[in-house]
Amino acid sequence: MKKTALILSLLAASTSGAWAQSSVTMYGIVDAGVRYISNSGTAPGTGALWQVVPGGMSQSRLGFNITEDMGGGLKAIANLEHRLNSDTGTVAAADFWRQSWVGLQSSDFGRITVGRQYNVLFDIYTSTYASFKYSPYIEAYKPEIGLSMGARQDNMVKYLFEANGFRGSVQVSAGEGNSNNKSMGGLLRYQAGEFSVGGAYLEVTDLASLKVKGATVGAAWTSGPWYVNASWAQNKFDKGTVLAGAYTAGLVGSGVLNASANDVDTRDMFAVGLTYQLTPQINLGTHYWRASQTHYVSGPNKSNGDYFAAVADYAFSKRTDAYAEFDYTKFSDGYVKFANGAEHRYGATVGIRHRF
Repeated sequence: MKKTALILSLLAASTSGAWAQSSVTMYGIVDAGVRYISNSGTAPGTGALWQVVPGGMSQSRLGFNITEDMGGGLKAIANLEHRLNSDTGTVAAADFWRQSWVGLQSSDFGRITVGRQYNVLFDIYTSTYASFKYSPYIEAYKPEIGLSMGARQDNMVKYLFEANGFRGSVQVSAGEGNSNNKSMGGLLRYQAGEFSVGGAYLEVTDLASLKVKGATVGAAWTSGPWYVNASWAQNKFDKGTVLAGAYTAGLVGSGVLNASANDVDTRDMFAVGLTYQLTPQINLGTHYWRASQTHYVSGPNKSNGDYFAAVADYAFSKRTDAYAEFDYTKFSDGYVKFANGAEHRYGATVGIRHRF
């Protein structure tokens, strides 16, 4: 018996180095701010709203990254990420895990992941021509994300590869017979020193075989303290698709874009932004978006919206920063309005964010 125990212990010691090394990293963001919004009453020109928002620059979250190094350049990877409302401690969305995927990553063959993930439109925006260098977008005011078609897809299989400055990705989501979530799309980006350029295409099909098609291209340039970016994006809706309500809801002021009647035909957005790092602690940024859309039935044939934001961010440390943000929205055709009938609105947010 003693000999058997000794042999087993020696075997365990001699093979322990061959086992894969794994790690679990917990990460998160806690962000809260005080926000002012004009024109929030029951009638145009009335009512100012003050509120504590659960994330002025970033949505608060708690996540886990899992990595297992299996040797030979192969790793098992997984991610679970939960979004939360820091002002109330409640769940930020119906889906508890905003990301939940598992996959394999090879140093030679790229990465494949399966589960609920960011889609290729969101990936290209945030990785290649994000609105602000120090934060991909403003959580409290993000018109560009309104064209990312929900930002995530369920039931997704995604493949990603990188080589010689190029990054490519392909996604496919199964509708599984009872879901308006069947998708296919891809992205391609190129990074050369200070310059990056890329584009993506995504197509989502509902149960009636009606589609929403999204596309975007853009570029960014970084030199010293300067960061400049420009982009174009488009969503094209088949008439009557049930996806119109969900995908038009992401744009600022879109509560009255007649989503219930599925009236939006095509939406385009052009955007340009500038960020300047004044000091190692202070970042300044501005961004302008111009959106236009055509309609199948209601209102004039074309409606327009102009969006502007400016941000000042002060970094106390690598993990903690404070920010002040100002934004302005203007609709110009008399059809697209806020829920109270107003055609313009000012907003401002001050807050603090900590990353861990």
